[in-house]
Amino acid sequence: MKKWEIVKDYLLLLAGTFLTALAFNFFLVPHRIAPGGFSGIATVVYYVFHVPVGITMLLLNVPVFIIGVKKMGGDFGLKTVISTILLSAFIDLVRVPSITGDSILASIYGGVLMGLGLGLVFRGNATTGGTDLLAKIIHNFYPFIGVGWILFTVDFLVVFTAAMVFGPSQALYALVSLYLSARVVDLVLEGMNTAKAFVVISDYTEEISRRIISEMERGVTFIDGQGAYTRQKKNIILCVVNRMQVTRLKSIINEVDPLAFVLVTDVKEVMGEGF
Repeated sequence: MKKWEIVKDYLLLLAGTFLTALAFNFFLVPHRIAPGGFSGIATVVYYVFHVPVGITMLLLNVPVFIIGVKKMGGDFGLKTVISTILLSAFIDLVRVPSITGDSILASIYGGVLMGLGLGLVFRGNATTGGTDLLAKIIHNFYPFIGVGWILFTVDFLVVFTAAMVFGPSQALYALVSLYLSARVVDLVLEGMNTAKAFVVISDYTEEISRRIISEMERGVTFIDGQGAYTRQKKNIILCVVNRMQVTRLKSIINEVDPLAFVLVTDVKEVMGEGF
């Protein structure tokens, strides 16, 4: 990976985690809005036990990182750990007052700002750990349980718990934030499309496919191809990934074969394992 690309990724992580922290400190935490995941759990814990949000998020992520270190891979894993530490630190250290007294506005602004921050982190080829990684670990042990279903179940339980602690109105605001955050992440990454199809023509298809399967846990299909000019036969890779994996797959292809011919198309609907 080129030095500028490395610097760019870490700048995206820095900006993304900072904006996400502002979303929590400006809007979500002051209004008792727990938008699912580890951050939602940390918000509930903060008001019940008065433990800082960032510390709780970090403590929840530690066992997940230990179990899932092999699943994350080297560069991606390092960036994810750094992003998680940065986000936890920013939430606890950047003290700012809430800028609105309206919980509805707080859920809207908080969701949008959180989505923008997380989108930048994803573009930096990382995540902030949490339930995304936890879902992948559970899916690895129990393949019959889909990742999407695990994420939905965890978020539902967190929002339900928040409703018990803060009241039904706050749970509704949390759902608004979750929805807006997901939509903004889509816009930051790849627009409103939920998946992308990659067609890769390269002399190194075996190495590329091996890394896709081992590092991304995505299926790869080989299509028999032949160059019209050279008459040379070679395998063509077909792979479909979700929006959060687009940057990761581009990085793998570029690292293995910078001269690869890559066609990326929008996929409006995908059915099957992993989607």
